[in-house]
Amino acid sequence: MLFSDTPIKGAKIIDLENSADDRGFFARLFCSSEFKASGLINSFVQINNSLSTYPGTLRGMHYQVGEDAEVKVVRCISGSLFDVIVDLRPHSSSYKQWFGVELSDENRKMMYVPQGCAHGFITLEPNTEALYLVSNAYSPTSERGIRYDDPLFSIKWPIAPFELSEKDSTWPDFCEDYHEVKSFKGF
Repeated sequence: MLFSDTPIKGAKIIDLENSADDRGFFARLFCSSEFKASGLINSFVQINNSLSTYPGTLRGMHYQVGEDAEVKVVRCISGSLFDVIVDLRPHSSSYKQWFGVELSDENRKMMYVPQGCAHGFITLEPNTEALYLVSNAYSPTSERGIRYDDPLFSIKWPIAPFELSEKDSTWPDFCEDYHEVKSFKGF
């Protein structure tokens, strides 16, 4: 596995090191020891899967606070999506910055999303499917979100959203008091 830094402190792009031959290739999607050696959280309790039928489906921007804060490792396994994270950690050098990258079934890249970062994506093709590892179980009382179009962050989405849940379209403007983003392990 190849780990590359992003402009967001602690976030990584992960490229697979594959062994290819006439049959195709083999690659590891996760290796606990390689994650640990790179200083990344390497314990996951859920594997989530989402399918979005239409291009322009926007999911996000979500995160969890407190003891339920989570790390995510996101991969697109069918189609393509633009994956975005926003750093909400007040003591981080990249606080309030966003970063996005295309993940697809062709490039096989993954995004490592640290605790304290909001995460979301917009699909670029029909029937786009994402798979992601999560370090903590979903907790409705710890869930928070920011609007995909919050002017504080000015995320530049590659296409306009076509499908969006009511919840994701009605998150409030970012406010530190509501979002309770105070401290996370390692930051």
